[in-house]
Amino acid sequence: MAIIVWSKAKAPSPSNGEGSLSDSSSGTPTDKKANVSVEAFPLAETVADQNYWWFKKVKLDPNAVATQPSVYDDPDVAKYYQPRDDYENLHRFDPSARWTWKEEWAVVRKVDVKILIFACVAFMALELDRANLSQALTDNFLTDLHMNTNDYNLGNTVFKLSFLCAELPSQLVSKWIGPDRWIPMQMILWSVVAASQYGLAGRTSFLTCRALLAILQGGFIPDMVLYLSYFYTSRELPIRLSIWWTFMSVADILASFIAFGILHMRGLNGKSGWRWLFLIEGIFTGIIGIAAFFLMPPSPTQTASKLRGRKGWFTEREETIIVTRALRDDPSKGSMHNRQPITPKLLYKSLSDYHLWPIYLIGLTFQLPMTPPQTYLTLSLRSLGFDTFQTNLLVIPSQVGHIITMLGITFLSDYIGKLAIAGIIGQIWALPFLASLYIIDSTTANKWTIWAITTLLLSFPNTHAVQVGWTSRNSNTVRSRTVSAAMYNMFCQAQGIIGSNVYREDDKPRYRRGNRALVAVNSANIVIYLGVSVYYKWVNKRRDNIWNSWTDEEKEAYVLTTKDEGNKRLDFRFAY
Repeated sequence: MAIIVWSKAKAPSPSNGEGSLSDSSSGTPTDKKANVSVEAFPLAETVADQNYWWFKKVKLDPNAVATQPSVYDDPDVAKYYQPRDDYENLHRFDPSARWTWKEEWAVVRKVDVKILIFACVAFMALELDRANLSQALTDNFLTDLHMNTNDYNLGNTVFKLSFLCAELPSQLVSKWIGPDRWIPMQMILWSVVAASQYGLAGRTSFLTCRALLAILQGGFIPDMVLYLSYFYTSRELPIRLSIWWTFMSVADILASFIAFGILHMRGLNGKSGWRWLFLIEGIFTGIIGIAAFFLMPPSPTQTASKLRGRKGWFTEREETIIVTRALRDDPSKGSMHNRQPITPKLLYKSLSDYHLWPIYLIGLTFQLPMTPPQTYLTLSLRSLGFDTFQTNLLVIPSQVGHIITMLGITFLSDYIGKLAIAGIIGQIWALPFLASLYIIDSTTANKWTIWAITTLLLSFPNTHAVQVGWTSRNSNTVRSRTVSAAMYNMFCQAQGIIGSNVYREDDKPRYRRGNRALVAVNSANIVIYLGVSVYYKWVNKRRDNIWNSWTDEEKEAYVLTTKDEGNKRLDFRFAY
């Protein structure tokens, strides 16, 4: 869903640029100097199913026009949706441009290679540094620091709370100076803290490092989501995000193998293996952070540099395709430039956008049933009798399953066009395995049975990538998209804080009280998804009734004079 494509035979031109999508409170003039005239160039028929350069499920003529219909096809309507004058890609925006499927697939493939691959590598670095605590646990980490599982829970709580608190401030800084500058700075700073864990001495230093690491890592995920949205359309972004998130699981798989080797260094220079693990992986992140300064261009039209080449990564034709297809898909992407800060007024507008809070609620609860089993996976496997190195290898199958099911559910949600249904499928998957953990006595059952149940549970079809894309699509302004990405992730972190305290020391070893609560939350999630779907469907139907009752003149008058912004516009429809 997005801005409704509509047209008008003839409409008077606004004299002062009113009705543009620019945020009027940004302090930058919004009147347009350029007059866009769109002739009757051919357009492609609307393609209901997404086509990917690696998998084209709808047979299309590669030489046929790929340009999809948009509000820019009627010159009398197009002028109300023009990008702001200081939009960094304005010089490559051409509503009259047409391109073939062959050109589009080639351009998207090039963006995937140049932009997405490094984004995935950067995410792997984040995951290695925030999740290697799990591998450290298998090397007597708690014993060496004279701590117990409650201290471990507290460390996870401190980490997630600090991560949560840093999300929005980090996103605001990113929008102000640009994610291409802020993300590399983040990575280098947190790599220093990550490597410093080599010198942990006890509970206090452990908690301090977890807090510092989270503060510096907080915001990385929404920062990168915002950055990727500059290059992809709303239909393409969820798929790319699912690929991006699968690299988190790839990192976890690699971490197990890396830990298998590094933890054998226990005793080297009289130090524990987990100390070498923190040091080596922290140094690796620092190297990736330095590389990020050179491998993250500010925008599709700003790729030229000494290391990226004097001519940049894309030709003028490719830049025109990238920019134009992004704005044709979502005109709101031209409402701010990539170095424009979010003012307090714009921040308030974004935070008070109640239409996005249903998705935030989903973010708070949808992963909660799986969080405690995931957090305690290595500790649980050790308690079942598996040794250090068996444990690190036995976590791999759940990560592989997670990759397969996340990609599968993302493609399915795109195919059926029902985002909430995809979420329900994930919750239904988890329910029987959660019930089994509650019913079966893990102290007497075969350890391989418990491992199999836990592995299948943690392989559930995670719709996190779908929901990040869902939040982005339903924002409909750059400032709202900036804030909503952080807000959604903050609610996910809040879920992590709750999940880190479900399994308690006095509930060991079966955690029956905790598992009973997880089954209840899992069941409630199904109802929440249904409620969110009904809400968005109701809002869309209400707007359809109003919009379709208007004449062309009334629609034009609304677009020209409305003070509604973002997803509150009556010509916008929510995805669900």
